[in-house]
Amino acid sequence: MMKFMKKIIQEQFDVLVIGGGPAGLMAAGRAAQKGARVALVEKNDRYGIKLLMTGNGRCNVTQDAGDMLEFVKVYKNGRFLLNAFNRMSPSNLRDFFRARGVETKVEKNGKVYPVSDQGKDVLDSLYQYCRKNMVTFFNTEEVIGVEFEEGDPSEMFAPRISRGKITKIITKKKEISAEKYILATGGKSYPHTGSTGKAFDWLSKLGHKIVEPQPSLVPIMIRQQAIKDAQGLSAHNVSATALQAGKKIITLSGDLMFAHYGLSGPLALNLSRDLRKKIEKGEIKLLLDLKPELTFEQVDEIIRNDFEKNGHKNLSNCLQDFASPKMLDLIFALSEIDTHKHASNLSKQDRLKIVSLFKKMEMTIEGLFGFEKAMVTSGGVSVKEIDSKTMQSKIAENLYFAGEIIDVDGPTGGYNLQVCWATGYVAGESAAAATS
Repeated sequence: MMKFMKKIIQEQFDVLVIGGGPAGLMAAGRAAQKGARVALVEKNDRYGIKLLMTGNGRCNVTQDAGDMLEFVKVYKNGRFLLNAFNRMSPSNLRDFFRARGVETKVEKNGKVYPVSDQGKDVLDSLYQYCRKNMVTFFNTEEVIGVEFEEGDPSEMFAPRISRGKITKIITKKKEISAEKYILATGGKSYPHTGSTGKAFDWLSKLGHKIVEPQPSLVPIMIRQQAIKDAQGLSAHNVSATALQAGKKIITLSGDLMFAHYGLSGPLALNLSRDLRKKIEKGEIKLLLDLKPELTFEQVDEIIRNDFEKNGHKNLSNCLQDFASPKMLDLIFALSEIDTHKHASNLSKQDRLKIVSLFKKMEMTIEGLFGFEKAMVTSGGVSVKEIDSKTMQSKIAENLYFAGEIIDVDGPTGGYNLQVCWATGYVAGESAAAATS
């Protein structure tokens, strides 16, 4: 019996966006709004999977900020983002979602969430933005090939270097071509969501320089078993200082979560950004200050007064108004003091040991998690090869970039989603304007 080849369907568009995350959806919607005939290709059967994961499902859409010159300083390669952020600032973004029925609110540390606390509302509004502007969606369409056309060697010394352009992308079912292409495929973080980093291979073949992708914003593994045994404990507004060979690397403040492997939560994730390169050079110690608003002497006075007031009680029944029961369990475990002792029988040395644990709880970093736990990717397409005003490639004339694929990243708290929104908006608008 003769076997027939499966027919490959050919499609043609003005702008083709690859990647259906926040950057891709914003880019597709904006390009279509500007009049381009747009298609969006996504390998998964759903769009915005990572978007629904942010803020524990609540979707921390951005960080509240006014002065963009100051705002970009927290980012790697932040100056590159200045133009995009001026065009789609956090304030502009809130207006964008408000116009589409999603009101937002500012919470502590400047984090911006939808009032409904539902990330699904944010995703639905983006999807409808694209639908309203007639974006064609191709989901469950993994790109398995990209075809390039070599550039004209005579143009290699022109002011704008072009080494070629993309002519079409190939999936298992289709060949799709367009005048302009926007890559919004993300990096390599959370690979189970589809972020495999394959696009970096295509871009290398095209001549783009790829800054080696590294996992960023990851939990921290701690050596001490007592820290691991405190899993489930939360510590709010604490300070952490990382030391290597006795020298300070960084001090940051924020909220922590203790886990079976060590530390998580915003503070741990942000620390990991600076520790990734340092950890290869030797052992790193962390010093936690659980009461940064108080001096050592003030903590000592509070604890001494408590022990005098409750001298007849066991140590395990003291300090109830100063720290949570779980935190006290950790403090006493690390102190190795017999908690059946009456407070009045504690020596000054024992008391100062407890004070020190509140002000300088020392632990050793055993390692950092990799891409499987990373919130974002640090690295990607070099910003030197992207026009910051348009997000257009300086290597391939019909290619644009949006989101995590670019070598920019920030701390946790809505900063990285802001990159997706702003670069996606600019890439979509620029690609549409450049179509014939």
